[in-house]
Amino acid sequence: MSKEDNGLIVLDTPEDINMFRMLSLKGALGLEVKGMKRRGRSAYSIVKEEFGLKGNKQRVLEQFTAIVEKMKG
Repeated sequence: MSKEDNGLIVLDTPEDINMFRMLSLKGALGLEVKGMKRRGRSAYSIVKEEFGLKGNKQRVLEQFTAIVEKMKG
């Protein structure tokens, strides 16, 4: 990840882009747990399929949060 002079952050590696996507999915899933709906496929279904998680939305969010934190550190 590189930072430009104007304060923008540029994600220029596949790892950075993947982490941003995972953080976006985590945020969207958190909103779905709170009751927000979206058009198209839910973050819940995407996370379950891509990461092989099982359970209700809250349990999947907990499991996915653990995965994201592990990848961060």
